[in-house]
Order: sequence, then C-alpha cells, then structure tokens
Amino acid sequence: MTRLLSKPVVGWIAYDFANSAFATTVLAVIFNRYFAEVVAGGSTGSSVHFLFWEWRLPGATIWSYVVSISTALVALSSPLLGAIADSAGWKKRLLVLYCYFGVLSTCGLIFVQQGDVALGAALFIGANFGFAGGNVFYNAFLLDISDRSSYGRISGAAWGIGYIGGGLCLVLNLIMLQKPEWLGFEAGTFGVGECVLVAGLWWGLFALPTVFWLKEKSPRRERLQVFKLARTGWSRILSTFRQMRRYKHLTRFLLAYILFNDGIETIIVMASIFGAEVVGLNAAELIVFFLVIQGTAFVGAFIFGWLADIIGNKRTLIITLTVWLGIVVWAYFLGWLVNLKTDYYIMGILAGIVMGGSQAAARSMQALFTPEQKAAEFFGFFALSGKVAGIFGPLIYGTAIAITGDVQRGILAVGMFFLVGLSILLTVNERKGIQTAQENIADF
Repeated sequence: MTRLLSKPVVGWIAYDFANSAFATTVLAVIFNRYFAEVVAGGSTGSSVHFLFWEWRLPGATIWSYVVSISTALVALSSPLLGAIADSAGWKKRLLVLYCYFGVLSTCGLIFVQQGDVALGAALFIGANFGFAGGNVFYNAFLLDISDRSSYGRISGAAWGIGYIGGGLCLVLNLIMLQKPEWLGFEAGTFGVGECVLVAGLWWGLFALPTVFWLKEKSPRRERLQVFKLARTGWSRILSTFRQMRRYKHLTRFLLAYILFNDGIETIIVMASIFGAEVVGLNAAELIVFFLVIQGTAFVGAFIFGWLADIIGNKRTLIITLTVWLGIVVWAYFLGWLVNLKTDYYIMGILAGIVMGGSQAAARSMQALFTPEQKAAEFFGFFALSGKVAGIFGPLIYGTAIAITGDVQRGILAVGMFFLVGLSILLTVNERKGIQTAQENIADF
C-alpha cells in the first residue's frame, strides 16, 4: 500500500492545495465579479467587435462567453494532452509548463483595469487554460504515485486538501480587503488586483513541492509527433464512445450528468456576479458567502454520501436535483421569503449542501455503472464530456442575460439543464446498470 506521507504523494497533493486558489479567487468569487461589473461595464456593458459586426453586451454576458471560450480550448486540446501524457512520457514537464503559464497569466490580471476587456479576457483564457490543461497531467499522475488499494484514499485526501487551500486563500483575501492592518498595512492598501496576484503567487509557491518531489515512472522515449498523437487521442475518444453506447443505462446516466453538472458549474462561475448585481453584495461579503458554501458543500457530501448508501444513488440525485430546481426558481423570485440578502444566504447554504451531495452521488453512480476493466478509459471520457458540456451552460446563460437584460431573469435558462437532466435520470435503472457493469455485458 502506498504511504500517504511519501514525498511523491505529498508533492501530488500539494498541487491541489496550490491551484485551488485560482479556482476560488479567480473563477468563482473575486475576479469573475470584478471582470463583469468593472472591466466589462456591468449592466451597461461594453462594445464587442467581431469582424464587421459590433454588439453592446452586458458585462455578465461577456464574462460567460469568455469562460465558454476558455473551456472550449481545453476540451479541444484534451485528447492531444492525454495522448502526450500516455505516450511521450512528458507528464511532469508539461504539468510544470502549464502550471507556471497559468501562474504568470493569473499574476498578469493585476494590470487589468476598467475597460480592459480584451486584455482581461486574453489573460483569463491563458490562466484558465493553464489551470485546466495542467489538471489533465496532474490527474494522470495518480497512477504513478499510488496503487489500486490507495487510489480512493489519496484522491480523497487531495480533494479535501484542495478545499482547504482554496478556503485559506479566500480568508487571506478577506483580511487583505477588510483588515489589512492585521498584515501591517494601512486601510485601502489592497484591492481586487492584489487579491488575484496573491492567488497566482499562492499557486506558484505551493506547487514547488510538486516540481521537486513528484516523479514520473519510466517515461517512454518515443519521439514527440504532435499530429500523430492528436489523431491517436481523438481515435481513443471515438472508440470509447462506441463502446459506451453498448451500456444503455450508463449512457443515459452520462447524458443526464452532462446536463445537470453543466447547470451546477454555471451557477458556480456566475454566483458572485448574481450576488453583486442582484443582491448588492460587496467583495468581502461575497468571500464570506463562498466560505459558507464551501463548508456546507463539505457537510453535504458526507450527508448525501451516507444517504446514497441507504436509498441508492439515483434517488439521492433526484432529491438534490429537485432542490437545485427549487433554488433556480427561488433565485428568480429572490426576496419573497425575507429580503434579498437573507434569502440569498439561505439559498447559498442549500446550494452548498446539494452541491457536495450531487457530486458525491454522481461520482459514486459513475463508478458503479462502469465495468472495472474499462475504468480509466470510461472515466477519461466522463472528464472530456464534462469539459465539452461546460461550454454551453455559461454560453446559454450569458445569451439569456443579453436577451432579457437582467442577470436575475436569465437564471431560468440554467434551470433547463436541471429539468432535462432530471427527466433523463428518471429513465435510468440503477439496479440494471450495476448488474451490467459487474457482468461486463452489452445492454442494448
């Protein structure tokens, strides 16, 4: 059994602690709101030029489109990156390259000011490409630093440490904005730019154990042929897709998962913008709001994980998706219970609980429906599918905002992902899906 405190394992886990600062500060809480509200003009919006056309779009719409573009670039390159990781023996050097490309791009965001839409978009796309692209190689290293008896334990430890890393960076950001004197600075010293810079430096600094301690097992010495590897990567994806279609209930679940997970991811990257524009929360209040969500997501994962063992993953997911639908409708009518701010915090607690629960139950159901002999192959396809689906949620929500002119009214578009995903999930036979995976037989 692999030792949890060995240098390679600690080096691998350290990367999750490091890059979670980007996921929280840039993607979810501080920079996304700053870009939409300040850089791209908020509800007034900014002019966007494409060839001979010009549109004036709300800031939230521009941000959602930028997220979709960066996700599309990652999705298109993932098969090539995976082929390189498997065939060329370049996992370590490419992980480091993507990591510090992302770090430099993140640090560069400090220079983005009001109206710098193109600069901010370019730097963010670079940063997110480094973040998501690096994770392709990072995830592949689990097979190098562990064995079958320790996969779950080490992967779970990295997941938990990542939550801690992202949370601690947010706490530091909160102190910088609200209590800079605790750090020896005068009030007003720090702003959004400095918070984003800290997230980039955090990522680069805490990734150093990964750079020095993570080792690649027996790298292959094949000559790097980019076009051949790209062709190989896409061929694998198509082959996996053809095989998965033979498992009816697995395929249905995957389609449902793609839809409702897209809804969840869209809410994560747009929630702070919604909080700022609709509720009027400032940066410090949004940080506290997301710290609460992270805590409740942690608790929700345990509660719904326990519930899934009792009533099954499908029923558990039906409960969480019903709550998600209720949250979307509540967001549309926000303020009906108490007031905007109180309703938003209550809604955030509920979202945090079902966020952790949805992820826990969905991952468990994926594992149960996947034949053991095809685990790596099928889970790789799940990961790619998630990236591809992640393009459309922000794109559709952003378009809804542009059409309605309102972040709050546009939220109903996200509800469609949960509604359709839930409808497909209802057609899945959990017992049959598990039986098919265990017998590894076709299920037409």
